[in-house]
Amino acid sequence: MRYLAWAALALAACSSPAGTQESAVPQKPIMSWGDLLGRAQPKPDATLRYGADALQVVDVWKPEGAGPHPAVIMIHGGCWQTSVAGRDIMNWIADDLRSHGIGVWNIEYRGVDRGGGYPGTYEDVGAAADLFAVEGTKQGLRTDGPRIAIGHSAGGHLALWLARRPGLAAGDALRGPHPVRIDLAISQGGLPDLRAGAASSGHACGSAAPAAMAGGDFARTSPPEMPLGPARELQFHNDRDGVAPPNVARAYAAAMAERGGAADVVTTGDEGHVELIAPDSVSWGKQRAALLLALGMAK
Repeated sequence: MRYLAWAALALAACSSPAGTQESAVPQKPIMSWGDLLGRAQPKPDATLRYGADALQVVDVWKPEGAGPHPAVIMIHGGCWQTSVAGRDIMNWIADDLRSHGIGVWNIEYRGVDRGGGYPGTYEDVGAAADLFAVEGTKQGLRTDGPRIAIGHSAGGHLALWLARRPGLAAGDALRGPHPVRIDLAISQGGLPDLRAGAASSGHACGSAAPAAMAGGDFARTSPPEMPLGPARELQFHNDRDGVAPPNVARAYAAAMAERGGAADVVTTGDEGHVELIAPDSVSWGKQRAALLLALGMAK
């Protein structure tokens, strides 16, 4: 079911970014979802619960050895819809990080079509991330920092939201009493601007899902309008991504600059939306290098 839903988005993911023209020079084929999801899928080491719903779980990926291991909080995309994708689409890069000595806290959450949206998805992501701070050490992972959140597509929005969450007002239910501090938020072809998404026409994710995620309260849900925070924000985008082309990242970076913040952009040529979470892509190689550097593991 989820594979078919992703396949329905494949044309958008493989199309040229808005405002560009096809080059006369032949281009190599970019990856389709089948190219990634058709591979043998690696599996996590453990699965933990943070709630009663079947979707309120976290997969834990543990490198070999006693640890504690540096780790990242990972958030999948899928247009904020459970029917489109689940956490297992991140398994290949989670396994790649595990092989490089980095643990992964891969979050599942309720999408807008499964009791999520506003506020459910935020409650889930916040609770799952806060559980990392409490239970991560028991799983052999370092929780004292640097704390990194990384998310793909709609998950990129949630990674940025997680980094801004501590800036919400004390007593805010979305903030929670002890929100995990994020030092670095990485958006992989993310869609950070819910207001723009809700007003869009013809986008692969549609406008209903980002509107449901915003709940009309952009100041608490949409990173461009949320309080600025201390976390560094880094956006990775690919120039042949029809879901989240580089102009999405540039618009967010410009909005942040106007507010006195920063959101760096790294663009990779001749790759699309799928390559951002494919372990053998150029764009993922750049992301892995950034993670190793941020975690003090670069050689």
